[in-house]
Amino acid sequence: MAMNYLGKLENVTVLGAAGKMGRGILLLTTMEMLNQKLKPQNKDRQFVLYALDVNNKSLDEMMMYVKTQGLKFAEKNIVSLRKQYQHRKDLIDNEEIIREYVQNITDIIRPGTRIEPAFDSHIIFEALSERPDLKVELMHTINRSSKVVPWFFSNTSSIPVAWLDEHAGLEGRIMGVHFYNPPPEQQLVEVIKTDTTNPELSYFVAEFVKNTGKVSVPAYDVSGFIGNGYFVRDVLFAESLFNDLQQKFSFSEALFMVNKVSRDFMIRPMGIFQLVDLVGIDVVQFIMSTMNSYIPEEKIHSALIDRIIIMGSHGGQLPDGSQNNGFFSYKNGKITGVFDAGKKRYISLEEVAGPANEYLGYLPVSWKPWKEIVYHPHKGSLMSVYFDELKEKSNPGAVMAKEYLQRYREIGMDLVKNKVAFRFDDVNAVVMKGFHYAYGPVSPYF
Repeated sequence: MAMNYLGKLENVTVLGAAGKMGRGILLLTTMEMLNQKLKPQNKDRQFVLYALDVNNKSLDEMMMYVKTQGLKFAEKNIVSLRKQYQHRKDLIDNEEIIREYVQNITDIIRPGTRIEPAFDSHIIFEALSERPDLKVELMHTINRSSKVVPWFFSNTSSIPVAWLDEHAGLEGRIMGVHFYNPPPEQQLVEVIKTDTTNPELSYFVAEFVKNTGKVSVPAYDVSGFIGNGYFVRDVLFAESLFNDLQQKFSFSEALFMVNKVSRDFMIRPMGIFQLVDLVGIDVVQFIMSTMNSYIPEEKIHSALIDRIIIMGSHGGQLPDGSQNNGFFSYKNGKITGVFDAGKKRYISLEEVAGPANEYLGYLPVSWKPWKEIVYHPHKGSLMSVYFDELKEKSNPGAVMAKEYLQRYREIGMDLVKNKVAFRFDDVNAVVMKGFHYAYGPVSPYF
């Protein structure tokens, strides 16, 4: 198995390598290639990774990213690197080893804008944008022209893998390997097999995930899988709460309230509409549209998201990594204003927060913010006390939170009932590791 793993790993292509997901997958793969290369028994093996994307400028930026991240890794892990490079008597001090490591990583990568190099690769990591036609076209081209029998690993977050397999004609040589953003930092990988997936692909993925320090969670091959299967339904429920509040309050006040309930009353790292901003409002719209086309029995569509996009707010991140305005305006990562569709502008946070907080009422006395709870050694008992207190509260914020928690649980249960997730533990793992929540939907607290 190890021989087969290494043989496949020797020649890899990443499609969409300069994108946010692609460059992260590329970094992980290159580091794993070098890790294997530095083992004495592999010194004669040649590892090459073709980093393919549409323009050279973005590929140059990708190489800078790899160098920066490689340098950070080497500085942090110098003790283990000294062991790996102990055969190199010419490398004496730490600086030399760090420089060599970064050089070795970049030497593996061959950036390019033409698809032909992929025809030599055993492994194709596909990290293209979520356009089914684009994914199919490129995978079909590589498969038809390949000099080997390639295996395909798609980072799709919404398109059924069996659909890609059938339309690209891959005959079971494809799996969903869905990393979370950014891949080097996020622990979670959702792994999706189809009924026809070649079992050998599963062995490779299991070894790769383990070697790159990730945690894999299996999912059924249903559009959106577990992560987006949970996320879009949470967004749609938040929209229904927003619509109810809009009968009494302004657009910006209703938005602020649902966001506050989902962040503070539910002890999450950020509110639901801030999370949509982070992902990108247009990205969420696209994911919903894709899921809606593959899950005809359920209406997966947000009129609120359509409305805010028409008004020109898109969220997502700017090229420098800072947060672009969406439902909220931001400065240095902090919310400074709330969008008001009626007034077609952002209202200052102070102006909205006063009346909204007055209506919602106080948090339970035992409340602690997410950052104090999430890694606390007594997290379980602290949350039990909090949720017991929340149950007894009748102020509007608490009532809304209880309704939201009930729906959160239903979404989690339905993902197992509808054969999207195999187990409740898998749903909880995706939400806690992928979204960094303090607790999963199927929890004993509520």
